[in-house]
Amino acid sequence: MKGLKSYVIITIGSILYALSFDWFLAPNHFAVGGVTGLAQILHHLYPPLTIGVTTLLLNIPLFLAGWWKIGWKLLLGSLFSMAVSSLSIDALNLLFDFQPMNPILACVYGGLLMGIGSGLIFSQGATTGGSDIVAKLLKLKYPWLPMGRLVMIPDMVVMILVTLVFGAMEPLLYGLINLYIYSKAMDTVLYGAMDARVAYIVSDLWRDISEALLREQGRGVTILQGQGAYTGQEKQVLMIAFRQREIVEIKQRIFQLDPHAFLIVCDARDILGDGFAAYRKEE
Repeated sequence: MKGLKSYVIITIGSILYALSFDWFLAPNHFAVGGVTGLAQILHHLYPPLTIGVTTLLLNIPLFLAGWWKIGWKLLLGSLFSMAVSSLSIDALNLLFDFQPMNPILACVYGGLLMGIGSGLIFSQGATTGGSDIVAKLLKLKYPWLPMGRLVMIPDMVVMILVTLVFGAMEPLLYGLINLYIYSKAMDTVLYGAMDARVAYIVSDLWRDISEALLREQGRGVTILQGQGAYTGQEKQVLMIAFRQREIVEIKQRIFQLDPHAFLIVCDARDILGDGFAAYRKEE
C-alpha cells in the first residue's frame, strides 16, 4: 500500500510537471533547463523529433551513468516518473492547443506548478530524469544544499545553450525568473514552509516565564547558562522553538510577566523533533 501511494504521488507530480511545461513554458518559448531544454533545442532544429520522445531518449545514458549511485529502488521511481512526464508532455499537446500568454504570468505560474510537481516527485525519492539526476548526485556530495538550489546549476547551463539556439535574450531572462520560482516552490514542498522560529529570552523572572510557556504554549523550554560580559553576572537564558502563528501569544505572555525582559526571535531553517518535522533520510 505504501509503495502504491508513492507511485500515485509520483504520477500526480509528473503530470503537473508536464502540464506546466506545455501550458506555460513551451508556448512562450522560454529557455528551459535540463534535458527538457536540450529536447527543446533538438525539436527546434529537427521538428519531427517531439519533445517528449527526445526527452525520453536523452535520459537513457544519464540513467545508465547514475544508477549505481542512486540505487535501483530510487531509479525505478525515476524511470516511472520520466516515462509519465515525457508521455504526458506529448499527450497534453495532442489534447489541447496551448497558446502564448503574458510572459510574467507564465513565468510565475509555470515555475510554481512545475516546482510543486517536482517537489512531489522528489518527496518520494524519485526524479524526472535529466538534470534532476545530476542534482540528486550533487546532493550526495553537498547534502547541506537544498535540492532546489542544486537543480538550478545544470539547468542554468542548458538555459544558456537554449538562448544561443533561439538567438534572443528574453527567453533566458524569463527562464531565470521561472527557474527561481521553480526552485523555491520545490523546496517548499520538500522542506515545508519553514515557518518555525526560535526565541532566546533573558529575564530575572525566567522561572515564571518558563513555567508559563510550558503550561500555556505546550512547548519545551531549554535553560541555557549565560553570563553578562559587562557585569559578570550569571543569567539564565531560555530557548524555545515555536511556529510563526504562536509568536504574538508568546510575546504577550513574556512581557506580561516581565516588561523588562530581553527577547531575541530568529528564523529557524529546520527544526526536527516532537511537534515539528520528522527526519527524512532522502533529505
